[in-house]
Amino acid sequence: MIKLSVVIITFNEEKNIERCLLSIKEIADEIVVLDSFSKDKTQEICEKHGVKFFQHAFDGHIQQKNRSITYASHPYVLSLDADEALDAALKTSILEVKNNFVKEGYYMNRLTNYCGHWVKYCGWYPDTKLRLWDKSKGQWTGINPHDKYELFSGDKNTGHLKGDILHYSYYSVEDHYKQVEYFTNIAAKAFFENGKKAPLYKLIVNPVAKFIDHYFLKLGFLDGKAGFLISKISAYATYLKYKKLRNLYHQKISK
Repeated sequence: MIKLSVVIITFNEEKNIERCLLSIKEIADEIVVLDSFSKDKTQEICEKHGVKFFQHAFDGHIQQKNRSITYASHPYVLSLDADEALDAALKTSILEVKNNFVKEGYYMNRLTNYCGHWVKYCGWYPDTKLRLWDKSKGQWTGINPHDKYELFSGDKNTGHLKGDILHYSYYSVEDHYKQVEYFTNIAAKAFFENGKKAPLYKLIVNPVAKFIDHYFLKLGFLDGKAGFLISKISAYATYLKYKKLRNLYHQKISK
């Protein structure tokens, strides 16, 4: 049986981290937490559960997640966010894979809880993620804050595990709006640094297209009130991201 390191990055996650840690105790040979100097009880909770706890200033989701892997003692790694946990079926699948790790990496589905509702539509499920891998075979890439793990060889030698990552994303609609504000700041800056433009039409067309995609094409209406709120706020986030990107270009011109 292979040895498995579970790596998690945190910042002020006292509300979520214990649930995450309890869900992985059966499958983890070590748990590594890389924290960004939390101000709450995150460190206290982690130390209570005997994790290997490290701290580093946050310099981007991709950078921090790649850094967290360097603290893992074992070559095989499962990466989770603090607001995630494994369901029983996924724990069983991972234990089986530990006895026969024949792929470079394994995908798994993620099921999100939105204000108490498990979201099956809006394009939020199955939300497949590559989270279990041989750490020598790939790295985190993408554009902050939307990170993704990519194997150097592509997806030629990957598997898919039964079960779900349970994602406790938002406890209230206010939480959703706060994260939109935070993530759109990061996304606009990343787009700006990569030279991506924000013509005026994108502030109108893209948000409308986002709402239609989530609510109608991806059947968000079947998620009831949660589906409508997700679609509406996703459209607003699209608008805000391009508005902030335009502001960055205006600031550059005015200097």
